[in-house]
Amino acid sequence: MTAIEQYLIDTYRAAQHRDAPPPPPGRHDAAVVRAARTYARFQAVVDGRAAQHPWRAAVRRLLTRPRPC
Repeated sequence: MTAIEQYLIDTYRAAQHRDAPPPPPGRHDAAVVRAARTYARFQAVVDGRAAQHPWRAAVRRLLTRPRPC
């Protein structure tokens, strides 16, 4: 069952019980990514490491990746 199908079933059930419909799939994806990034930076500070900007680490990984010959 896909996420859309499950969403439609949940929406139907909510309508039958006169409850509020659930949020559509993917609505809070950006907030989840932001929260995970914030938690990773917080955990770095708690562990005593420097909390670096996530884009710098991503660019560094791309630039230092070994290239196949």
